[in-house]
Amino acid sequence: MQNLRALQFERLPGCIAIKNSRQQVAAVTFLQLQARSKVLGSKVLARPGKGPRQLQRGLEYLDKYYTPKGEHHVGEMTSGSNSMTRKVQQMQAFFGLRVTGKLDYSTMGVMKRPRCGVPDVANYRLFPGEPKWKKNTLTYRVTKYTSSLSHADVDKAVEMGLKAWSAAAPLNFVKATSGEADIMISFQSGDHGDSYPFDGPRGTLAHAFAPGEGLGGDTHFDNAEKWTMGMNGFNLFTVAAHEFGHALGLAHSADPSALMYPTYRYQHPYGFHLPKDDVKGIQALYGSRLSGSKVPQVPHPPLSKPPTPADPDHCDATFSFDAVTMLGKELLFFKDRLFWRRQAQLTSSVQPLSITSSFPQLMSNVDAAYEVADRGVAYFFKGPHYWTTRGFQMQGSPRAIADFGFPRNVLQIDAAVYLRDEKKTLFFVGDDYYSYDEAKRKMEKDFPKSIEDEFSGISGRIDAAVEVNGHIYFFSGPKAYKYDKEKEDVVNIVKSSSWVGC
Repeated sequence: MQNLRALQFERLPGCIAIKNSRQQVAAVTFLQLQARSKVLGSKVLARPGKGPRQLQRGLEYLDKYYTPKGEHHVGEMTSGSNSMTRKVQQMQAFFGLRVTGKLDYSTMGVMKRPRCGVPDVANYRLFPGEPKWKKNTLTYRVTKYTSSLSHADVDKAVEMGLKAWSAAAPLNFVKATSGEADIMISFQSGDHGDSYPFDGPRGTLAHAFAPGEGLGGDTHFDNAEKWTMGMNGFNLFTVAAHEFGHALGLAHSADPSALMYPTYRYQHPYGFHLPKDDVKGIQALYGSRLSGSKVPQVPHPPLSKPPTPADPDHCDATFSFDAVTMLGKELLFFKDRLFWRRQAQLTSSVQPLSITSSFPQLMSNVDAAYEVADRGVAYFFKGPHYWTTRGFQMQGSPRAIADFGFPRNVLQIDAAVYLRDEKKTLFFVGDDYYSYDEAKRKMEKDFPKSIEDEFSGISGRIDAAVEVNGHIYFFSGPKAYKYDKEKEDVVNIVKSSSWVGC
């Protein structure tokens, strides 16, 4: 069990004491950045010329997640200080990165990933001993809903998130519709009164407080996020189940397969079972569920077919693609459960098809795709797995994207593009990209590199990419950028939807 002990709290000098209308000191406190106008030297920055933005992001991250109570804030440290280096090393060790003590590409890549707002340094103490509930039946109540989902969907995601834990430990959860509950759940925006303001889309997704009176157990979600019940946006069940682990007394785990790993990774809600590391953690606090006792089950999908969601309006001004690839002489464009196929040289309107009609194993929500035409093989990526096809024929079972040589913290690909002349595939992950040598079947050294530094004119997250007639087309939200490799610059920008006849 890796770092999955119960959260422990200690009120130390310099700890921020916070009270709200419920008159309870917060069990989890986040340190605010107090960066001085000092510049850290090359001992910390792997690429000092990168500029202050990388340094600022690193300082904020380390102050928020790796500075125990009573210590100086990282931003107050002197240039190239050993203390700053130790913080970076601690973070790198936690995430299984190469421990350099520098803010290198891999380290910054992890820092940019959406994550839980609870710190990774689990040595806070506020209550004597391990914080845990002294009873096994707990009440919960949703007091403020999100506009992203119906109330029924929110209630279902919350119920399933709690049942994931009660299936492994002797805990029971009862929904309250009024008054004070043990676990108060709400969707908040920005500064919401507990001194831990949310930061807008794709940063801190949620946070929760350790067991106890008042704020203890309460769970807050950032309402600025796109909450969903599926794979697009942020799956509410996935985040809720993680936060409820904190509300029950668990710290973060350094095991990437654990639900309590700090950064977001989609978990399929139906039939979900806690990974072993999480089971060990919750049973260390509450024991195991007795044999013969009724175990709450995470529900499976209903037998009746659910209503078919409305097809996305691909001519809408905000329309974007999930993935784009060549397949033979055709271009394929993927969005949610649909895809469009058209001849590379034609721009007439085309009708969408169901992904399952041609790629039954993919189902929906393809993250990235590319084809190595010389081998006649295409690769499709979803989460930590990939599938191969020859034409439209699926080849075997899914495999782990780790086969390509990604570091273990890379659990999802945003986009991929095969460069025919170079025989290289570029993988885009957050703000960085990797280069894979298809001839040697090996990831190239000195990667990842910054997208911003290497591809002038591209702005925003890259959703999809494809090479056509020697140019790379980058799709970012509703825009498609035509990139000239020789000029090393963008030469045209059009609507993404124009590629399917809009």
